[in-house]
Amino acid sequence: MSEERLALLEEIPLLDIDELVEELAQELVGRHIIPERAARDALHIAVAAVQKMDYLLTWNCKHIANPHIQQRIRACFLSYSVDIPVICTPEEFIGDGNDPEN
Repeated sequence: MSEERLALLEEIPLLDIDELVEELAQELVGRHIIPERAARDALHIAVAAVQKMDYLLTWNCKHIANPHIQQRIRACFLSYSVDIPVICTPEEFIGDGNDPEN
């Protein structure tokens, strides 16, 4: 089963982590928007933003899919002219099934 999942992932391109990504991630931690112990979360957010992803899906509602945190992330990235993607859980992305167009 895990071999099958890994095989599926081989086709998905990896996003580059460049200097701007690292700087933004450090900024999120440095401004105490994301705690230092969650620095990987900061990197996750920064890479999605710099690589201009439309969406960032996550089950992490503590540090990422949290509207209060997202507001602070958006303000932080504004000084770098970097927009954040729509950040939501997979359930929010799919919706509730009541939309007749989906």
